[in-house]
Amino acid sequence: MNYRYVFWDNDGVLVDTERYYLQASREALARIGIALSDAEFLAISLTEGRSLFDLARAQGASDATIGALQSWRSMRYAELLEIEDLSLAGAGDVLQQLHGRVKMAIVTSSQKHHFHIIHKRTGFLGFFDFVLTREDYTHSKPSAEPYLLALQRSGLDPEHVVAIEDSPRGLKSAKAAGLACWALPGPHAMAADFAAADRILGSILEVPELLL
Repeated sequence: MNYRYVFWDNDGVLVDTERYYLQASREALARIGIALSDAEFLAISLTEGRSLFDLARAQGASDATIGALQSWRSMRYAELLEIEDLSLAGAGDVLQQLHGRVKMAIVTSSQKHHFHIIHKRTGFLGFFDFVLTREDYTHSKPSAEPYLLALQRSGLDPEHVVAIEDSPRGLKSAKAAGLACWALPGPHAMAADFAAADRILGSILEVPELLL
């Protein structure tokens, strides 16, 4: 395979954060009596890339209420991210193997301040040539914009880049940008449709064998 660059998703691929994002979202919505199910999380957030607070809007919540809930969730999520090292098993070893042999970047929907909390303990950031967080682009995944911007930063044509994603919305984003995409389904997306992926991985440990 002639891939010279890997664009990594972050949450659910390199770090175990989605359970905390789900928890913070559930707690926020519960403040106005909405119970967020696993199926709704998969459909709204991981597949469609919409705001989970659309559930609140559908029940008549005002913009002010939704804004307050978003702020509360952001603070709660940050608290949860501080609890432990969030590195997923094998991620550090894989990045170490690839470093210096394949260029790498992170393309994430995480907000910058959450991203930096996440990586306070991982030691991963030195492996990457650049990172794009939510503030770096206008339209988030499943829009192609994040990956098109990453391609521009890399200076490469799409055929030389592979993206690694754990969600349907990330897969759609990568494919819309013309990239090959390997899916690494996370626990919240195991029932999702990854038929459009170029390869479905069972473990992050497969990546070096495929690239090197």
